[in-house]
Amino acid sequence: MGDLSVVAGDLAPTGTLRAAVNLGNPVLAHGTPAEPGGVTVDLAREVAARLDVPVEFVCFDAARKSFDALTSGAADLGFLAIEPARADRVAFTAPYVLIEGVYVVANDSPFASPADVDRPDVRIAVKEGSAYDLYLTRTLRHATVVRGEDGVTAFEARGLEVAAGIRRPMTAYAAAHPGTRVLPGRFMEIRQAVATTPDRRPETIAFLRELVEELKASGFVADALRRANQPDATVAPPAAAT
Repeated sequence: MGDLSVVAGDLAPTGTLRAAVNLGNPVLAHGTPAEPGGVTVDLAREVAARLDVPVEFVCFDAARKSFDALTSGAADLGFLAIEPARADRVAFTAPYVLIEGVYVVANDSPFASPADVDRPDVRIAVKEGSAYDLYLTRTLRHATVVRGEDGVTAFEARGLEVAAGIRRPMTAYAAAHPGTRVLPGRFMEIRQAVATTPDRRPETIAFLRELVEELKASGFVADALRRANQPDATVAPPAAAT
């Protein structure tokens, strides 16, 4: 992977790797800012260990805040879904994990699948700045995206037709709220990747991309997901050769 001292100086210029962690996505992280855990925390620690630098976790409750920390220089490393809206300001690895985006609706909703939802009279609640917010904003032709601090809160408070989110918390929400159900199938596959800024040295970006492939192949990512009790997340397949 080249001269790792050069990579360390480039990726962690303060001498400490500052990793932005999104505690708002329970598949990726859990715990508190003082004691975070989860696959992204494990990945950040492994990056720091390979570079022989300490790691500091900068924790947020939403992906958009992690993105802002990374692009503003407040963090060196981030964990974000690959989306075209972010691609000009972020350098991504290939995905390390895949997560399903699903819809919750009322039991008496006429919708039978995600394909039924894109209609002019439908309002879909999302967490602002999330991967599914960006995806639905880009792909929906008729339905309206309604953004909030939390999608299900907006769904409830405003009596919306649909709430969007990631499978496990949405399944838990429906189980805890009689009168709602998760639509069968998924509306998107969220490709979670390691990210830094594109002004890093080419060897730094290559180091991150190669390390992600190694950690997928070795079982590191699968083990981290297992420890975090995230059976609904899938380790991403190997990146295509370039």
